[in-house]
Amino acid sequence: MPIQTTDQKKVSITTATLADWPAIKDIYLEGIATGHATFVTACGIPDGADWFGKKIPKSVLKAVREDGVVLAWGSLQGISGACSYAGVAEVSVYVSEVARGQGLGSKILEGLIAFAESNDLWTLQASIFPENTGSLKLHEKHDFVKVGRRQAIGKLNGAWRDEFLLERRSTVLY
Repeated sequence: MPIQTTDQKKVSITTATLADWPAIKDIYLEGIATGHATFVTACGIPDGADWFGKKIPKSVLKAVREDGVVLAWGSLQGISGACSYAGVAEVSVYVSEVARGQGLGSKILEGLIAFAESNDLWTLQASIFPENTGSLKLHEKHDFVKVGRRQAIGKLNGAWRDEFLLERRSTVLY
């Protein structure tokens, strides 16, 4: 069922393709610009084919308005090549500045959880900066739990940053 945005346009959650890369990249850059979304910097974004190639096939979802504008995206990426971790994936969710607060991140995350449940992924994990309170609330709303705080796990723009590690166990597979 399509959802309505605040401008009363219908939005659908569908699988993204490489053709959606320009819109996905723009939303990704908006997140990067906040300084609280990722350790990736604008100069570190790969090209679309490389980026999609690292994702679990068919796990990149987009929230697309009826006029074709992509407002949000989410993806799953394996965390390791070891077969014992085959059912563990890292989740990413990004919402365009113009669409934040409209429930699209929640719809994307619901879609990723459903994808995981039907594709033998028993654990989803997310690494989130403590300052990114919106993302923390979104993940906790969908039964992700904090399993730890990784102190000074990496540097961003010359400053050491902490991250919370959150996990969600499958209620079907685990």
